[in-house]
Order: sequence, then structure tokens, then C-alpha cells
Amino acid sequence: MDTQNLHYFEKAPIAKAVAHFAVPMMLGTSMSVIYSILNAYFLGTLHDSAMLTALALTLPLFAIIMALGNLIGMGSGTFISRLLGEKKFNDVKQVSSFAFYSSIAIGLIVIAVGLPLIDPIVHGLGATPDSFGFTKDYVTVMLIGSPIVVLFFTLENIVRSEGAAVTSMIGMILSVVVNVILDALAIFVFGWGIIGVASATVVSNLVAVAFYAYHMGYKSRILTISARWFRASKDILSNVFKIGVPVFVMSVFLGAMSLIFNHYLVDYGDQAVAAYGISSRLLQFPEFILMGLCEGVVPLIAFTFTANKLRMKTTIGFTIKAIAALAVVFGIVVYLISGRLIGLFTNDPALIEMGSYILHVTFLSLFITGMTTLFTGIFQATAQGTAAFIMSVVQGIALIPVLFIADRLNGFHGVVWSLVIADAAAFLVGAILLVVLRNRLKPDLEILVQ
Repeated sequence: MDTQNLHYFEKAPIAKAVAHFAVPMMLGTSMSVIYSILNAYFLGTLHDSAMLTALALTLPLFAIIMALGNLIGMGSGTFISRLLGEKKFNDVKQVSSFAFYSSIAIGLIVIAVGLPLIDPIVHGLGATPDSFGFTKDYVTVMLIGSPIVVLFFTLENIVRSEGAAVTSMIGMILSVVVNVILDALAIFVFGWGIIGVASATVVSNLVAVAFYAYHMGYKSRILTISARWFRASKDILSNVFKIGVPVFVMSVFLGAMSLIFNHYLVDYGDQAVAAYGISSRLLQFPEFILMGLCEGVVPLIAFTFTANKLRMKTTIGFTIKAIAALAVVFGIVVYLISGRLIGLFTNDPALIEMGSYILHVTFLSLFITGMTTLFTGIFQATAQGTAAFIMSVVQGIALIPVLFIADRLNGFHGVVWSLVIADAAAFLVGAILLVVLRNRLKPDLEILVQ
């Protein structure tokens, strides 16, 4: 294991250790937000709304493929960090090899199942007659490339789990940069349209996969992609899937909830949908920053859970303070210039006013969504599979009853506020589960203090 990474795991001051793990992840997730905006912009220059519709409709499919990668990646990654805390380096090699080849296998299953059902999938995504062809083209490319996409998200987690946060970030940024370049070439030079955009995504992920595989095969002392280390033992399967399955379930639930929320919002007109679309895109940036912070410290929490629980407790406390500070800074900026931010996307005064209102309301839950993400990360890092699963279900379905009641009690305002209320409910559940975990660990902490 790299001695510098080991230093950050074991001995570095908490602030430096958290920065080492979290800042690269925060930068990487920020780049993904920028890419999503540029991707839509490039396609928008073709002035074909059917292509933009196809791009939006295929987001749930991409989210599911990404979730499959996180299923293996998050489950294997947190297990690897715990094994490192126990100095079980041969076990780490077995888990990393398992993650690599099982991700490829899952991607091949997606191809085998998806391609024969491609027309029903496209209809299920909501494609209209105008957008059906473009949507089918995008889905076809994404299904064929699914082994690569699944592997990308798996390896990003695996590399980060050994403490190589900067290497993980470089792979993420490499993927984004290559994607943007290929998008521009596909659209402006070769005129490939939606097929070019989908292909650019797959190829950019392939470049990042090659980068991560090279690191695991030649640079890392503890990770491997060698098939001779592959094991699918009961212990590996149990530890990977008890954390990975809740991650997958939560991703699927959240995707379904976004579709249901949009269904309610449509009843209040296109302007309401457009205002929410703008404000949610603006909210995405600070949300991804906080998500990068919380996911970035997961390997550190997992390592210290098995190696030094007192250091784990200090790490969590520092991360909570960082979440609060970032939420306050972003909140002040939004409340001071929300109108100008919305005005970057539209010059319609009514739309700016509605978008600012939605932005103000949804920003109220920025701190609690950050904390909820941290709670989930703690449960993943400490192998609390049941707690992680409960959080995934609550985050996924809490919005349904809240949305139903709020819509009938207060119409449009109720729909907007339902997001904050559902986030608060998930936060309370997470806080209760964390108290239970803390009480369970208290004897260990008292022994360490003595």
C-alpha cells in the first residue's frame, strides 16, 4: 500500500485527511455537472428538440446502468477500506479482482436482456413518435456500451477505496474532458447527432477504465485486475451486496420519484416545469459538492472503523462542520443573487420570479440532504447493511405520501415544499439510526479513551 495514502488514513491531522479524500471527489463531481450542461448545450446547437427530448428521456436508463456500477463499486470499495484497516492485503486483491470481472459480467447481462427488449424499453422511457428514433439510437449505444459504463463507476470507487483519491479524480476528469471533446467532434465535425453523443459517453468511459485498470494493474501494490485473484466466496458476496444493494435500490427509487414529482408539477403548467428545471440544475452544483465531500470521506471512515474508532468519530464530527459551513456559504450566495442566477437561463420576469421562489425553498434542505448523504455513507463504511437499506427505502419513497398530501393541501406551493419535508423525514430517520450505531460502538470508544 502507498505509504502516503497510509499516512492520510492513519496519522495525518483530520482536516488534512478529510481534504485529501474529499476535495478530489468534490472536484470530480463538479466536473460531471459542468459536463451535463455542456452536453445539452452542444446538442441544442442543432436546434432539434426531438434530440434534446431523447437525451432527457434516456437519463433514467443511464442512471440504472450507473447504479449497477455503484452496486459493485460501493459495496466492494467500502469492504476494501475496512480490509485495509485490518491489514488483510490478500483479501483486498481478491475483492478488487471480483469487482472488476463481476462488473463486466453484469454489463454483458444488461446487453443480453436489453437489446431484445429495446422497443419496449424506449416506449417505457416515454418516447414520442418524433423522438422515438433518436431515443432508440441512444439506448442502443448505451446498452452495447453498458459493460464499459458499469466498469467505470465500479473502478472509480475501487481506486478511491485504497486512498488514491487524486487518481480517482484524474480518471473522472479525464472522462469528462474526453467526452466534451468527442461531443464537439461528433456534432460539429462529423454530424453524427445523438449517436455521436452516446458513443462519446461510452468511449470517454473506456478511456477512464483503461486509466484505472493501468493503475490497478501496474501502480497499486494492493489492487489487481488479475483473474488469478478472482474469488466469489460467501464472505465477499455478503460484504459487497449488503452495502451495494441498498445503493442500487436508492438510485432506482430516486429515479422513479423524480418521474412522479414531474407528473405532479406538469399539472401547474409548462412554466412551473421550466422553473423547476432551471432551479434544480442550479441546486445540482452545491448538492454535488456536498455529495463529493460525503462520499469522499467514506474510505477514511471505513478504514478507521476497523483500525481506530476514535479517529473515525473525530472524522465524522469534522465532516459535519464542513457540511454546515458549505451549506451556509452556498445559501447566502443563492439568497443574494437568485434572480440573477435564474436570469442566466431566461429573460421571462414571471419565470425568474417562480424559479427564484423554488430555489429559495429547495435550498433550505441543502444542509439536511448533505447530512443524509453522510449518514448513508457512514452506514456503508461501517457495514451496517440493514441501516443502509432502510435509508435507501426512506429516501426513495418518503416523497410519495408527502407529495400526495401537500399537493391537496396547498397546491403548487405544497408540491415545491414537499421536497424539503421529505428530505427532513429522511434526515430524522438517519439521525435515529446513527444514534443506535453510536450506542452500539460506545463501549469500544470508552475503552480507547481509557
